[in-house]
Amino acid sequence: MIEITKSAQDYFGRLIEQQEMDDIGLHLTVLKPGTPLASCDLQFHVPGQSGEKELEFKYDQFNLYVPASVEQWLEDAKIDFETTDAGAQLTIKAPGIKGNRPADSAELAEKIAWVLEAEINPGLASHGGRVQLELITEKNEVVLRFGGGCQGCGMVNVTLQDGIEKTLKEYFPEVTAVIDATDHATGENPYYK
Repeated sequence: MIEITKSAQDYFGRLIEQQEMDDIGLHLTVLKPGTPLASCDLQFHVPGQSGEKELEFKYDQFNLYVPASVEQWLEDAKIDFETTDAGAQLTIKAPGIKGNRPADSAELAEKIAWVLEAEINPGLASHGGRVQLELITEKNEVVLRFGGGCQGCGMVNVTLQDGIEKTLKEYFPEVTAVIDATDHATGENPYYK
């Protein structure tokens, strides 16, 4: 399931040796699994600390604990530690954590929602914002709703027309328009007041 290279095992062994706790291991989980925003999170861990059912993997110098709920997302995962002239780098590769792009035969709404999550929302998140698909009209108009820092932002029209609409029309030529259904005058946190 999870491959940990010898160099990574040695690295973790040295780190765990430096800790002043008995029975400490590593905990690997997946944040936002099955979405384009998925990422791995690796931390020191005491068995049972998470309060959820864990799988235990034993290595020579430590144990790795993985929540049973994320096991499927870590299939074929690999943890490596490489040392080069430029320094050292720990890498975690988990090819399945983001799920899969919808098939070409999928509904347009599913494909658009994927592009919003995979390409648009990561950029909006840097400003505390997000956008989600509300509906697609019979005329293939895509109706979106902004939230977070995008709600009430003075640049939302530029983001909508030059960013989101352009991207969606490149992917889906059948899209005739992109419409903002957000009430930008209300909300708890319109663009950093």
